Amino acid sequence: MELAFHERDAAAAERAFAQLSATGCHMASVPFPRTWCQGLAARLRGDEAAAQQAFAATRDEAAQMVQKVENHAGAWCLLGLAQAALGAKEEAIRAGLHAVELEPISRDALDGPLLTGYLAIIYAWCGEQDLALQQLERATSVPSYWSYGHLSLHPYWDALRGHPRFEQIVASLAPKD
Repeated sequence: MELAFHERDAAAAERAFAQLSATGCHMASVPFPRTWCQGLAARLRGDEAAAQQAFAATRDEAAQMVQKVENHAGAWCLLGLAQAALGAKEEAIRAGLHAVELEPISRDALDGPLLTGYLAIIYAWCGEQDLALQQLERATSVPSYWSYGHLSLHPYWDALRGHPRFEQIVASLAPKD
């Protein structure tokens, strides 16, 4: 799926989605259900109605996870991302901030930066570029998942492309000669 998203290849995303397990996929502690991947694939092919339907299902799944395990930072992160994808700005930011509060970089060297990067995506999708860039700078100030390749290619970051601070962050992660 990641390669399909990086290449912006809707057909490959659909093929990858068909092979995805029933439980979806996980990125460390963030449990991305099939509906999340379905929403991203729909958005990639330009079907916003199908994307919104899938993201609404993701939001509902994430809300159930949060109810079952209230301090599950990954579920709060997922809830924030789904809310951002649906345009629910305040709810998205609140959930994303709560995820980062539960597992900050200072307490969790693996999930902390990951969750902080996803908070940056939430802010970016909610139109808060400065806050997004602030969080992305924090997430990339330590070794993490947020690599040069990911930032350069993944559609998650399209809302920030062309912003000088974003381009500076990406350049700082580029391979050195």
